[in-house]
Amino acid sequence: VPCFLPFLSYTEAALIPLVVHMLQVGHPCFRPSFRMTTFHVCYSYFLYNRCCLQTIENYAFEDLCNLSTLILTGNPLQYLGPSAFFGLTSLQRLIAVETNIFSLADLPIRHLHTLEELNVANNHIDSLTLPKYFTSLTSLRFLSLQSNRISYISKGQLDVLQERKGPYLTLVLSLNDIKYIQPGAFEGIQLQELSLRACFNNFTVMKDCLQGLAGLQVNRLILGEYRNIGRVENFQNGLLDGLCQVQMQEFVFISFERFQNHTDTVFECLLNVSSIRFVDLYLAQVSTVPEFSKVQSLECKLCKFKEVPAVKLSLFRKLRVLRITKSKYLTNFLNGFKDLPSLEVLDLSENRLSLTRCCSSHLAGAPNLKHLNLSFNYFISLKEPFGCLNGLLSLDFQHSILKDFGVMPLFRSLTNLTYLDISYTGVQILCECVFWGLESLQVLKMAGNSFKDNSLASNFRNLTQLRTLDVSSCKLLQVSSSTFADLQNLQNLNISNNRLKTLDTTTYLPLQALTVLDFSNNQLTFLMHTALQNLADQLIHLDLSHNMFDCSCSHLSFFEWVKKQEQLLQNTERMVCSSPVNMKNVTVLNFDLSYCQLSITLVAVSASMALVAVLIMFLIYKYYFHLYYAVVLLSGCKHSSERGDTYDAFVIHSSKDVDWVKEELVKTLEEGVPPFRLCLHYRDFEPGVPIISNIVQEGFLSSRKVIAVISSHFLESHWCKFEFEIAQSWQFVEGKAGIILIVLEELDKAMQRRLLGLSRYLRRNTYLEWKDKEISKHIFWRQLRTALLDGKTWTHEEVKQM
Repeated sequence: VPCFLPFLSYTEAALIPLVVHMLQVGHPCFRPSFRMTTFHVCYSYFLYNRCCLQTIENYAFEDLCNLSTLILTGNPLQYLGPSAFFGLTSLQRLIAVETNIFSLADLPIRHLHTLEELNVANNHIDSLTLPKYFTSLTSLRFLSLQSNRISYISKGQLDVLQERKGPYLTLVLSLNDIKYIQPGAFEGIQLQELSLRACFNNFTVMKDCLQGLAGLQVNRLILGEYRNIGRVENFQNGLLDGLCQVQMQEFVFISFERFQNHTDTVFECLLNVSSIRFVDLYLAQVSTVPEFSKVQSLECKLCKFKEVPAVKLSLFRKLRVLRITKSKYLTNFLNGFKDLPSLEVLDLSENRLSLTRCCSSHLAGAPNLKHLNLSFNYFISLKEPFGCLNGLLSLDFQHSILKDFGVMPLFRSLTNLTYLDISYTGVQILCECVFWGLESLQVLKMAGNSFKDNSLASNFRNLTQLRTLDVSSCKLLQVSSSTFADLQNLQNLNISNNRLKTLDTTTYLPLQALTVLDFSNNQLTFLMHTALQNLADQLIHLDLSHNMFDCSCSHLSFFEWVKKQEQLLQNTERMVCSSPVNMKNVTVLNFDLSYCQLSITLVAVSASMALVAVLIMFLIYKYYFHLYYAVVLLSGCKHSSERGDTYDAFVIHSSKDVDWVKEELVKTLEEGVPPFRLCLHYRDFEPGVPIISNIVQEGFLSSRKVIAVISSHFLESHWCKFEFEIAQSWQFVEGKAGIILIVLEELDKAMQRRLLGLSRYLRRNTYLEWKDKEISKHIFWRQLRTALLDGKTWTHEEVKQM
């Protein structure tokens, strides 16, 4: 809501600090936008925007020596003192839009020698006559008279510009209702730019007025209309004939929607123009191109071409830059360019092109092309190498679907290419040789694509000149240790938005020139100590934001490093903890290091407990079998006093020695006098019961003795080893010498050591040896019976039988 501030005097201007306070507290008089760079005596920027100012008295801005911009927009000024702007010795921009000004002569600005821009748009000025004081405005570069009431431009109104020294002026006359320009009005006038948009009511007026521009010398001429303001009905032949008498470097034709069919005079008077820009024209075809055209740069933006007019455009023999962009109608590129030896820049971006065989056949006529931009199109198929474009320096395919790329080195002939962008092109790199031949490449952008197995391998071999690499959003899970082996000159690496869990410094060690690393949006939990040491030495910017940091005390060194590297790390406010739960969403910088400071006593106790635990584990490991089987046996021996001995001995033997057991051992002991009852697993174990239960219950716990038949087969059998280890535990639990060893054959020492305790048992205890001799057998059986009789109790029936 505008307020009422009828006049501004020196007193009010001197109280600008108070005004600033009013702005800070939201005073309704100064609601519009405001920006001030200093609050001291001199100011660089100040607004009196829609404050209903009617009067500015003399010396109102005195002593504001550093004020560079003054905006008076929307104030209905009735009076300006002759010295109103006195003291503004540094003023560069004066914006008096919609300020009720009727004539340029009413502005007391002759002393503003530093003024560079004067904007008096949307006022009541009806004459283009420039006052004499313009000769003193030697710094003025820009004058806007847009949306005023200028309708006639006559001779002499601009003569002051011929006397003026300083830079050429940019003159904006758009949105004035110009009905007539007198021939010769611009004769001998030199301008930097002249803008005449939406100035003419119809075709005839526009054609006649352009004839009045004869003799003008201008660097840039802007004609046309605005998208929402269309006054000229259509473009007809001869409309631009008046431009034949205008000397200009650049011609801009903008927002013209109506073109008659077969309009062939667009370029007729543009022979000597260096640069042409067509913006938002309903131009569906290129008209006839005059012979000997000097056009070097042609841009068609938002035009209505359905096909790249390559044949017609090839008539611009001196064309160096061609841009056809942002056309939703442009879908085809059928015919290639012909004989354009000077063409260096071709920009066909942001269209809807579909190229089935790109691009040698289309560009064979432009052998010196250096920059090619096909980005933001629909579909591009690369079925052939770029054989005819050896001089190409930059190539941009970003956001265009690339087909037939990623399996072979299609760019191997582009030895001079320094810039390549294939970002978001739907490419999957399947071959490590894709970038072969690009020895000069300095910038490679390939974000949003994918690699075989989601892994970076040796895909960048021989790219020794690479300075910038972007592999963000490529679904990467790992990076090979050889990936960066040849990238000693790489300075900027973007590997963000992937699924990498580690930042291994050995992988990144070859990047000796790396200064910027973006590792954000990955799954990094912390950095190893070696990484912390190496990264800070060479990097200037490191982005680790949006990772999955584990904020536990086991990574204390990482958090200490983060707090010391605030200048190196970027976006630290987005470095937040993901785990544990109580630390979730806490920024890493706010992690409390004191939480992890353990006392010396606690450390000592923890170390002692750890030492005891290690000792216990060692003892358990050394006597594992004894302890384990002792526990097993104790469960069966706790009621040993209530249990009788069913068997005289439990026989442990290998199944491969069963013949000797049956023929010799069983017959001799069970059929002899006195008879002994043996427990044999093949005969006495209860069916349907687990083997281990039979071994313990039927074997050991129901027998007085254990006979172990030792042979090489015995040492190779896992079950025999198991039973022998239980026998040792059983002997330990029972507290008696109950194991009788029978050695059937000579045993290998190395094999004996494989069985826990056997070698030691043979050294410390008497054992029986089986020898196939009569006297040896007699001694063997006598010793065995004696051992079995030890501790045996006889029943009445057994004594009677004996």
